[in-house]
Amino acid sequence: MGAADFLDEARELLAAFPVVDGHNDLPWALREHVRYDLDRLDIADDQSGRLHTDIRRLRQGGVGGQFWSVYVRSDMAGDDAVSATLEQIDVVGRLLARHPRDLVRALTADDMETARGEGRIASLMGAEGGHSINNSLATLRALHTLGVRYMTLTHNDNLAWADSATDVPRVGGLSAFGREVVREMNRTGMLVDLSHVAATTMRDALAVTAAPVIFSHSSARAVCDHPRNIPDDVLALLPANGGVAMATFVPKFILPAAVAWTQSADENMRAHGLHALDTTAEAMKIHQAFEEANPRPVATPATVADHLDHMREVAGIDHIGIGGDFDGTAFTPAGLEDVAGYPNLIAELLSRRWSASDLSKLTWQNAVRVLRAAEDVARSLQAERGPSLATIGELDGTAV
Repeated sequence: MGAADFLDEARELLAAFPVVDGHNDLPWALREHVRYDLDRLDIADDQSGRLHTDIRRLRQGGVGGQFWSVYVRSDMAGDDAVSATLEQIDVVGRLLARHPRDLVRALTADDMETARGEGRIASLMGAEGGHSINNSLATLRALHTLGVRYMTLTHNDNLAWADSATDVPRVGGLSAFGREVVREMNRTGMLVDLSHVAATTMRDALAVTAAPVIFSHSSARAVCDHPRNIPDDVLALLPANGGVAMATFVPKFILPAAVAWTQSADENMRAHGLHALDTTAEAMKIHQAFEEANPRPVATPATVADHLDHMREVAGIDHIGIGGDFDGTAFTPAGLEDVAGYPNLIAELLSRRWSASDLSKLTWQNAVRVLRAAEDVARSLQAERGPSLATIGELDGTAV
């Protein structure tokens, strides 16, 4: 039997234990396409061909929880990065107010379970990159107060206090201030997200953290040797930590043949004066012309399943999840073109004899558990100490 034979079973499973997806860049796409004008781009309407995400397709995909990324590009810096992050947070709030029958704010694990019981999509936020706090622990706390429930320590570029996976090593992992950021995230209850960071940063964070970590959208480096993926020795640390690695769908991170192709596609974008991550209509025309001249290696749900098989073997079933990165990438796998595609992945895993119990952990239970654990750690730490007033200048000898 092939994966298609398991689609009905996959949809039944998702009706009971819907997907909690770790990373969706819809807020940034709204910025890029319509400068946050939700009248001009309404996700209540079919946005096929324009976006990976709309409400109809979220429902078709069996999504029950979504971490909306409040990402800003890592070439933004200082107060500009903070202001742009606040704009991203604002548009998520406006989306929730506009679509209350389908989307509901979730700040806690209990909120997620309540949303599931109501048949609404639990909506959380994750800040993608520590540049969003501009070296300020008070700003970190303010983001948590505004509802941000994870922060990815870096994006594609290093920070003064943390090394990125896709930059030249600078501090060798986390600096003293970087370690204090992790401790303060633990104290507030904000999940430490280790996608995008260097392997040295992953190991440093795992050595410091008192709470489980997540990888909101990263796959297995042993299956596809890309620096954005997780080495086996780090995956093997997750059972002791309690964290969750959420496999991504981005072809250049999961399909070895797509790595070199994407590098060429990115160079083509830069040659046209565009950012490599640009997914506006103008940018997609450039991408499509390049693809017509240079056929793209195509990933499938089986490609993602290969990563999940390996991640389950190394980290265990309690420590894996899903983080598609929809609306944050120009290219997606065949069969996982948009947020409606999750049943195809679950059907593929069913065809590989994954049990219903295993799949319920992958889709829903692991993500809820890790947020609940972070909340428990935060309550304990808040009883022991108050907010950190440390500065990067004090800890690293770096000017603020």
